[in-house]
Amino acid sequence: MEIGALGGCLLGRGKLISAFRPPDMGGDFPQVPGVVVSHSPASTGIYLSSPSFVILPDGRYCATCDEFGPGSSERTGGVTRVFISHDRGQTWEPLPKVTPSFWPTLFVHRKALYLIGSTNSGDGRLVIRKSSDRGRTWTIPTSAENGLLRPDAPFLTNAGNIIVCNGRVWFGSVFDLLGPHGWGTSSRFFVMSAPIKADLLKDSSWTCSTPIVYNPTFLEGGFHGLIEGTITAGPSGLPMTMYRVDCRDPQEKALVAMPSRDGKVLGFDPRKDFVNFPGGCKKFIVRYDRASKLYWSLSNWVPKRYAGFNVERARNTLALVASPDLYHWSIRTVVLHHPDVKSHAFQYADFRFDGNDMIALSRTAYDDGLGGAHSQHDANFITFHRFPDFRSLTPKDAPDGLADEILRWNSGG
Repeated sequence: MEIGALGGCLLGRGKLISAFRPPDMGGDFPQVPGVVVSHSPASTGIYLSSPSFVILPDGRYCATCDEFGPGSSERTGGVTRVFISHDRGQTWEPLPKVTPSFWPTLFVHRKALYLIGSTNSGDGRLVIRKSSDRGRTWTIPTSAENGLLRPDAPFLTNAGNIIVCNGRVWFGSVFDLLGPHGWGTSSRFFVMSAPIKADLLKDSSWTCSTPIVYNPTFLEGGFHGLIEGTITAGPSGLPMTMYRVDCRDPQEKALVAMPSRDGKVLGFDPRKDFVNFPGGCKKFIVRYDRASKLYWSLSNWVPKRYAGFNVERARNTLALVASPDLYHWSIRTVVLHHPDVKSHAFQYADFRFDGNDMIALSRTAYDDGLGGAHSQHDANFITFHRFPDFRSLTPKDAPDGLADEILRWNSGG
């Protein structure tokens, strides 16, 4: 699907998708896999994250990302970059930035475009905006009546996904910082939901569940907290959430949880709901595909050749994974890979199904002729990718001799 020079990925049976650089951003990057949506040189101290995108009702694509790092204003007033594509992702037009906006999630509901996120990465507030012109302008949240959600306390989020299920709109990754101090432990995760016909800009429309809190006894002491979440309709037809688990054992984990029908309670069984998930120590999105009757994700699986490296920062391999039930996962193939784990990454991927194709947006750290990314975490690109006929891909389509390692993982080896 993509061909990346300088040690990048060549996926079998694929076609070349050339990189494109928006004209107001200065130059092309033909060495970067996929289509470049946005770029920020490491020298600026502004890095790119939180890719989110949707297919609009008229077939156009809309995408967002945020800015973080020492050169950004993430701690005081986040900045979200917005883009639109009129040609199914071949080129991207930058739209006016949105601020204050951080960790944004795009979604379409009842033919309207929404953006939900935090105002900043510190003590931010949860806000939701609506656009009637494909992301060019947005409503301005000023009160609990027009987009300021949970106005009395800091509620944060991450770029996740929104589903409609059981007559309600569900958002599976909202958190506060009232747990034990520490990365991953202070975040208490909630599910938010609203009736399907409610005014989503009103705080009173939304119900917030009880939280999932940190417990050091989970996973026999190997549980170090939750970081980010995703939501989908489970096999029973009710919503289910999956969370990134900070577990540094070689076998990465995810947590499966279920909210009650009314959205007031979020629960799980620690004896069976921690599941083996390739790449579960990094952020991922899960979506259900009716055509295959499978759940799919793009995750940062860590091949054994990178054993010994910090598993949470090993993000140079993007695997296509699937499950029939959210509990049993297999790796279908690897769609993007670079042999260098320290300064290259394809991470935090959001994706959609587009007929027989999977289309994806990646937070990408890659060579840019300007010194490259500051690190694999501090990405300098947002890139768009199309994986044709993704349901038929197998380990044989993986690059760089990874097929044997995929087969071993799938067999429990």
